[in-house]
Amino acid sequence: MDKARFLMGPLHHFGPPPTRTPLSSSARPCSMIFRRLLTSLARSQAAPFPGLPRPISPPAISRNTVLSRLGFFARRREGIRSLLMSLSSPAEEAKRTPFVPLPPSTADKAGLFKRLEAMLGSPFSSDPFSPPPNPLILVVSGPSGVGKDAVIKRLLEVRDGLHFVVTATSRPQRPGEVDGKDYYFVSKEEFLSMIERDELLEHAIVYGDYKGIPKKQVGTCFEVLSALCLIRDYLAKGFDIVLRVDIQGAATLRSVLGDSAVFIFLVAESEEALVKRLVSRKTETPEMLLIRVATAREEVRHMKEFDYVVTNAEGKLNNAVKLVESIIDAEKARIHSRNIRI
Repeated sequence: MDKARFLMGPLHHFGPPPTRTPLSSSARPCSMIFRRLLTSLARSQAAPFPGLPRPISPPAISRNTVLSRLGFFARRREGIRSLLMSLSSPAEEAKRTPFVPLPPSTADKAGLFKRLEAMLGSPFSSDPFSPPPNPLILVVSGPSGVGKDAVIKRLLEVRDGLHFVVTATSRPQRPGEVDGKDYYFVSKEEFLSMIERDELLEHAIVYGDYKGIPKKQVGTCFEVLSALCLIRDYLAKGFDIVLRVDIQGAATLRSVLGDSAVFIFLVAESEEALVKRLVSRKTETPEMLLIRVATAREEVRHMKEFDYVVTNAEGKLNNAVKLVESIIDAEKARIHSRNIRI
């Protein structure tokens, strides 16, 4: 037991120190031999115990070295201070008086404004941060019976800066519609003559009737102008252009205008609600209603080709109009506005 205690004694730094027990007189020579052996190993090897790091001793630094380094930092601080002082002229230093905040009731706002300008070295600009938005071209489309005419009519009433491009049609005029304002109502023969004379920007047959945008429209001074020239004229004045077309006309305008126009698709709440609207209009025969419903099913599949979808629910026309207005506002707030090509 004494011998085991003697062997573990020199290795007490590997764990908690064992209880120290005085060695007997017979064990002391062995202890001295063991210590000399460890000393010789430490001198002959890079580390006394392989795998264990040797204690790191900090390098010896003389007193003169410490004083030299302190003097270097002091000189550097003085050099930076001298450089900063040299950047300011005596006149500028005289202008820099300590700022004493005044109570809001007695503060001279105009004087403070001028003082801030003087401190910044330039007057404050009154130019707006955001440039004026570019005008837009809105293409509104959707199946028959979704309320395109009602939405556009209310939109023109509640929002300024819009110009509506009138469409020509061969269908009969409905009650409440105004020729030259809602549509240009022409006969089928007149429309075919317009096609032969190449007087239409785009045209299509919709539910057996012809619809299209005439190239010549009445301008603000009642002169007959090209539709494209008229659109350019209103765009230059800052007006937003509104076009109401069917699905075929929207596809034609997409090929002409590309992404420079905003394409909005109007829908009803559901197919059932759409059919109820068509029935309540009492303007189509059962055969014509069947054609319109079948066509609407096909047209809804083109919804993904538009930029926005607006639901015009029954009795909630104002909500649909507000949503269209929010689309216009969002488009005008874009960082990268649309570049109109027309």
